[in-house]
This record gives sequence, C-alpha cells and structure tokens, in this order.
Amino acid sequence: MIKSFLMIGQSNMAGRGIIHEVPPIYNERIQMLRNGRWQMMTEPINYDRPVSGISLVGSFAEAWSRQNQDDKIGLIPCAEGASSLDEWAIDQPLFQHALMEAKFAMESSKLTGILWHQGESDSMNGNYKSYYKKLLSIVEEFRKALNVPDIPFIIGGLGDFLGKEGFGKYSTEYHHINQELKRFALEQDHCYFVTAEDLTSNPDGIHIDAISQRKFGLRYFEAFSKKQHVLEPLSNENELVDLIHARTYTKTEKTYMETLDLAVGKISYGEFESQLIELNKS
Repeated sequence: MIKSFLMIGQSNMAGRGIIHEVPPIYNERIQMLRNGRWQMMTEPINYDRPVSGISLVGSFAEAWSRQNQDDKIGLIPCAEGASSLDEWAIDQPLFQHALMEAKFAMESSKLTGILWHQGESDSMNGNYKSYYKKLLSIVEEFRKALNVPDIPFIIGGLGDFLGKEGFGKYSTEYHHINQELKRFALEQDHCYFVTAEDLTSNPDGIHIDAISQRKFGLRYFEAFSKKQHVLEPLSNENELVDLIHARTYTKTEKTYMETLDLAVGKISYGEFESQLIELNKS
C-alpha cells in the first residue's frame, strides 16, 4: 500500500538545494507522482523550475521508509516557486491543481499527510497580518474537499538567514510570518510546526541549501511521526543525515542508478552491460 504525502508551498518546498552538494537518495520504496504514474523517486522531485534541486522531502521520505518497512511512500509534488499565499487561495490555479493531483493520487494510495512550506513571498508589506486567516481557509478546504478531516498538516518555519542579503534581503518580516505559522500550528488541530533554526542558505540568501534541506526533512518527519511540534533542532540530526547517506542499495536501485548514468552519458552502453552482469552475479 502506498501512503502518499502532498507537497505544497513555494520554492523551499519544491527544493533549491544544489543537487551535487549531498549524496543522492535512491530507494525503491519511495515513489513520486509524475505524468500520472508512480515512479521511483529521483531528485529533483518537484520540478517546477529548471533550477529545482534538493528539497526536504527526500530525507523525510527516507526516514519514513526506514520506520515503515512494509509500505511504500508516495510523494505528490505541487509546490510552486515564488508563490504568494494569495496564489494558494482556494479559487486559484495552484490550489485547484494540488487538489486535482491529490484526488488522482488517492485512487491508488492513502493520503497520509500534507507538507507545507511557504512565507518568504509574504514576508513584506505587512502581509503577516492576514496570513493566519488565509492559511486557515486553505487548510480547511483541503481537508474538506479530500475528506481527510484529521490529516496531519506539517508547517515549516522560515530561515533566520532571511532579510539580510541576496534575494532574501526583501523578506524583512519573516519573523512575523514565523510567529503566525507557529501560532497557527499551536491553535489548530492536527497541525505541527517545525523550526528552521540553524538552517543555512544558498549564496542567494533565500533558498535553504542541500544539507540543511536534509536536516529539515528529518525534522518534518519527527513532527509527523510523533504528532508534535519540533521547536528546536534535533540533537542527533547530523548522525541521521549520515545514516541516510550510508544506506546500502538494493539490486533494483543499483540497476536504476546505472540506467540513469547511461541515459545522461556518464557511462557507455558497454560499461552499462558490464555493470548489469556484475549485479546479476551478486
């Protein structure tokens, strides 16, 4: 049985961590919805832009997979870079698209959680003042339309690197958005807040870097699995990241990786055949 998770929000949910800064995650029990089919996850998962990269959901899914050995996890990528909260209003295309994708996924999976990260685009012009009310409308409509009234809604905070430099220098009111996100999670049922404390950014000053996305995903999973807020960094998250990257691949996963290397020209077809022969011997 596939247990699916809806990914919504803006670019830090889609993921902008630089791909080659962390080892990849391959796991045949982690699926992603693409072109109407469940496929083995590869990063970037949420390809909303050519610059899409490492997101928090890869490590979230790996941690989930380690704890749930008998099931597969399915990721439903619907985040959109630079999107404002108003663009996620229930009568807008982003909400309607995510709703449609979730309903489609539910034909072959059990929707198990909704992962939300958004707010950088609203961290200015006093937008925080109406953030709570607008988010409440979005959450309530997702739960109602999908008939999942108690589904966990995991909410990530914004990074403390905002408001200083690069593209992030314009998000000067991020701390107010964080207060609203936290208040929302504390007051609303089945909502859990995840801190972005100590996470670091790409040089652009707005996007969470690859290693911090791995840590963030582990915090999201901690909140989901324990149904509680994560208000400070995990004491062992560096060790957990190392554990993810030290995982031994299955034959299916190794074959998949060799196929990818062939497709992008990293190896020749002869080398590909030789690798398959060696894999089949093991």
